[in-house]
Amino acid sequence: MKKIWIGIAALVLTLGVATSLQYFSLPLFSKTETIPVKEIIKTVPKEVFLYGINVTGLNIVEGTVSKNQTLGSILAPFNVPYQIIDELARRSKAVFDVRGISINQKFTILTPEDSTKAQFFIYEPNPAEFVVFNLDSLNIYKAEKPAEIRSREVGGIIETSLYVDMVKQDVSPDMIDQFADLYGWSVDFQRLQKGDKFKVVYEEKIIGGNVISVSDIKLAYFEHMGVPYHAIPFDKNGEVNFFDQDGNSLKKAFLRDPLKYTRISSRYNLKRFHPVQKRFKAHLGTDYAAPSGTEIRSVGEGTVLEAKYTSANGNYVKVKHNGTYTTQYLHMSKIGKGIKAGSRIRQGQVIGYVGSTGLATGPHLCFRFWKNGKQEDWLQEKIPPSEPILATNRMAFESKKSEAMGLLAGISFTENPEILLAKRLEDEWGTPGH
Repeated sequence: MKKIWIGIAALVLTLGVATSLQYFSLPLFSKTETIPVKEIIKTVPKEVFLYGINVTGLNIVEGTVSKNQTLGSILAPFNVPYQIIDELARRSKAVFDVRGISINQKFTILTPEDSTKAQFFIYEPNPAEFVVFNLDSLNIYKAEKPAEIRSREVGGIIETSLYVDMVKQDVSPDMIDQFADLYGWSVDFQRLQKGDKFKVVYEEKIIGGNVISVSDIKLAYFEHMGVPYHAIPFDKNGEVNFFDQDGNSLKKAFLRDPLKYTRISSRYNLKRFHPVQKRFKAHLGTDYAAPSGTEIRSVGEGTVLEAKYTSANGNYVKVKHNGTYTTQYLHMSKIGKGIKAGSRIRQGQVIGYVGSTGLATGPHLCFRFWKNGKQEDWLQEKIPPSEPILATNRMAFESKKSEAMGLLAGISFTENPEILLAKRLEDEWGTPGH
């Protein structure tokens, strides 16, 4: 009996070893068989952000403000209690006054997927900014949209006018104004010649593919009747000013024009026929034709002597700049806010708006200029330049000038595509009629 139990034990031991080898040892020695491994991949939904807010799982409602809509009428359909709307309006004044919500401006409302109650209200007061109203925490803040800064180098040849030919190259009116102001004392833009040339370097701020704003001019060049005028920036004592190729400052004591780029409708004339009084009468000013409401700028720093209305001058402002120069601005639709006798004003400050008050047949600015107490022809006045490059800064300026000249040399004069086509056709087919 004992032998039988020994045999049974031996058999069990043998089977156990064989089973162990089958499940644990054999794969270690197999060269062709592998154990399949099941790989488990869990997909994690990607988070989505809008206006810096995690909108994953939120409903997004976009719209534009309709006529007479207010914050209350916009949020009412989204189950926002009046008490919350009133509190938002009160708290937001320091960030954005909700009374400034304007027609056709974009807004966005975010709601949870399982609710119609608004959680966020986002309003865009302009293309560059947005205001976030958190309807749960009542937190309100303003932020800027992500922007791209792009450098532009533009060159062209005058065929029609500076304004028209720059606009054809997608240069903004604001940049054209800067260019005209920069060269105001060097070039008479009322007497440009066909074939005059320009180059300008500046930066554009782009949001959503649209140009939102432009920087100040970085570098410029103008060629008038074959004479070159460079505008080279140079930092002197922490202030950047522009100088010509000889180191003379382009900045003058006065702006060249009291209006941003416009046209002169009447010049200083001792025998001008007055269009209202119907008689010959000296015209001791310069008339700038411009639409009503156009901003009028003081051509220089000074103190306001008069800011009032008379039957002949209409609304006008008179400014004393120093012991030598005084200027006057007539026929304003209205005088600028805060402008009154005794006010101290800076160069370029808005002091009023173009109109046709007083003896005027249409909207324009009559600009008058006194030198040593006598009215003079503003357009003939030669205002001395500001301080040129000092000897101690000459070496640094020459280095900056060399760098600027190299950059300008790489900018080509791009002609109007229509003009290029006409020239090509003329070369191929000859002048029409010949």
